[in-house]
Amino acid sequence: MKRYYVYVIELDLAVVDIKKFRAKNPNYIIGNSCVYVGQSTRKPEIRFEQHKEGYKSNTYAKWYGLKLRPDLYEKYNPIPSRKDAETIEEMLGRELRRCGLGVWFN
Repeated sequence: MKRYYVYVIELDLAVVDIKKFRAKNPNYIIGNSCVYVGQSTRKPEIRFEQHKEGYKSNTYAKWYGLKLRPDLYEKYNPIPSRKDAETIEEMLGRELRRCGLGVWFN
């Protein structure tokens, strides 16, 4: 049975200088963390390396990704279905955004 994982990558704060990123985060509180939230069948550590290597990579995760933030996602994993993983990815992204973080998710 396939398992899915959500993961959170901390991004360099320089990502805030990108207009498209800022537009998605109108309530971002300056100085708070910026993160990328994703989901995959790969374990978070493997998926982070893939982003950094450019394999099926999100631009922000590839160029601005610093490290994984297991404190923000571990409690959700593993997830039994892609549908659940996508739901949790969006829920987590919106929740972190509500807390004033800069967040990107698909």
